[in-house]
Amino acid sequence: ELMRVTGARVHLARLSSAAGLALVRAAKAEGLPVTCDVGVNHLHLIDVDIGYFDSQFRLDPPLRGERDREAIRAALADGTIDAICSDHTPVDDDEKLLPFAEATPGATGLELLLSLTVKWADETNTPLAQALRRITAAPADVLQLPAGRLAEGGAADLCVFDPRAHWRV
Repeated sequence: ELMRVTGARVHLARLSSAAGLALVRAAKAEGLPVTCDVGVNHLHLIDVDIGYFDSQFRLDPPLRGERDREAIRAALADGTIDAICSDHTPVDDDEKLLPFAEATPGATGLELLLSLTVKWADETNTPLAQALRRITAAPADVLQLPAGRLAEGGAADLCVFDPRAHWRV
């Protein structure tokens, strides 16, 4: 309602549920100035990955079910989700050794953002350039910054990588 009354832009960070995405989709259809992103972990992990309450998988927002992950992937494909974020929330190793309910939610995401984005692109047949845009130009567009792309007179915003390289985390 606040967007309707004020015209203020709203950005919703780290969406993780089909219900939340339905609200964003409706707001965008109404022409409201809303953008959103999803944490890269939520493109790949779901609640069953927690196993026997493995604290490494305690995240905020929490991991959801397969239906939600599929909704997230569909929302990325149709443009409802504007960007992918690292959701970089590092937690001390000692905190992750605690029982699930006592462990601090969070995970390192910065080191995995590129590789997990490329993995998502491969799994969903998303063109690599489109996937990379979701972690470069798209976040800059949300923030209305002249960054995240190669342009004459722009900052050299580069990352060199081999999309076929493999490593184990």
